[in-house]
Amino acid sequence: MRKFSSLIFAAILGSVLTVGAMKLVWKDDGKTIKIEHVDATPIQGVAYTVDKDGKLAPLSFTDVAEKVMAGVVHIKSTQTRATVRRGTPDQYPDPFRDFFGDDFFERFFGPRFQQPDSRGPRPIVGTGSGVIINSSGYIVTNNHVINNADDIEVTLHDNRTFKATVIGADPSTDIALIQIKAKDLPTIPLANSDEVKVGEWVLAVGNPFNLNSTVTAGIVSAKGRSINILQADYPIESFIQTDAAINPGNSGGALVNLQGGLIGINTAIASPTGAYSGYGFAVPSNIVNKVVEDLLKYGTVQRGVLGIGIRNLTSDLAREKDLDDLDIYEGVYVDSVYEKSAAESAGVKVGDIILEVDGRAVRNSAELIGIIGRHRPGDKVTLKINRKGSEKTIDVTLKSLQGDTQLTAKETSGAAGLLGADFETISKDLARKLDIEGGVQVKKLYPGKLRQYTDMREGFIITKADGKTIKSVEDLNKALEGKKGGVMLEGVYPDYPGVYYYAFGL
Repeated sequence: MRKFSSLIFAAILGSVLTVGAMKLVWKDDGKTIKIEHVDATPIQGVAYTVDKDGKLAPLSFTDVAEKVMAGVVHIKSTQTRATVRRGTPDQYPDPFRDFFGDDFFERFFGPRFQQPDSRGPRPIVGTGSGVIINSSGYIVTNNHVINNADDIEVTLHDNRTFKATVIGADPSTDIALIQIKAKDLPTIPLANSDEVKVGEWVLAVGNPFNLNSTVTAGIVSAKGRSINILQADYPIESFIQTDAAINPGNSGGALVNLQGGLIGINTAIASPTGAYSGYGFAVPSNIVNKVVEDLLKYGTVQRGVLGIGIRNLTSDLAREKDLDDLDIYEGVYVDSVYEKSAAESAGVKVGDIILEVDGRAVRNSAELIGIIGRHRPGDKVTLKINRKGSEKTIDVTLKSLQGDTQLTAKETSGAAGLLGADFETISKDLARKLDIEGGVQVKKLYPGKLRQYTDMREGFIITKADGKTIKSVEDLNKALEGKKGGVMLEGVYPDYPGVYYYAFGL
């Protein structure tokens, strides 16, 4: 008890000592060490801000909270699939095997064939939040909130409930766009996240622990954070960090400024316990805006890349690469340049230090990735670099991950769209690499036949449908047009050996 009391006294005493000027001087090994503190603002019971009339008023979040709460929704995603027993086919006696042979299921369903549990499907329910960005029902949330869901239910602030459909999703940024059939909905406008300053007040709005319409306050703690949490092939992490309380269920909710503008989508927390312990992270609204535009305009996200390997410039790296004489302490070091990439075509070299992109300083890799991630193939950016002590500007035309400047459109029209997937005709280079004539790749799976009745993974390349050769999405549409009954898809995975078969009914 005494220890607790002394801690309280120390805290109060410390507060008193911060009022007024203070100068600390002491000696260490004969050297005088001096630390000066400027006059601190006397402690007040409340903070002040400027109201709409330009007058000082006590800082209050009530107006902005009332303004934005109706624009944040509760999302319940339900995954209903049969519980399965995993194993090789010969572990499960079956009359079909006796008739067709031991390798029947392995040939048609793959080596990890799964038999449905006779007890039936067991629903898995997850919850999160979303932000209404359009009065016609478009809602932004996190990809991980709705990923693999067979049913998505949205509850508005006024307790109305709607079923939602997925417009598109981007695992690289963990952003998804869904829509409900409703009109005249309250919205939250997107603000320019580039203008957000460290230290400014923000509010986090969401549904933590199923506590609907919860608002917490804090400040922007940092920008351009990467915490290596996104599990995607080419993750884009350039988070806004905040100390506003964010907990499970806040995912997909709004991070807003005091003007009620959306500056980020709350996505992750840094916590040893899985609950709030200090910091949350939000995808900046400028990245959100680009993803939403792409999904609405093209049906898929257009990703422009430089084609380089990068590292943060640190003191250790400077010593390792003999860069100490450059007197540069912030920037991004080019560790490798990929062949036929946008960077190679523009003349970027290994050892270059990227200082700016389009006039905006980049201090670390996360900031560079975040800026480039807001561009499409064919966009031009200007890099300011330091090369062996000389500063240069280089104009770069970004390319796609496939190495060209072409924009791609999601191909889901026709019968193929009924399967619940995004399809894309593979490139000739990929076909040659896999030693196949061509095919159609499953880019994204949504609620539908494929996910409900098969074990197909995203990335699967369809080469045949009911024995017919498939080289394009058009071929797949023709093969499935007017089809009734059973369908057998044959194909390969880019990262697994062998041929796989998936059967389902239409």
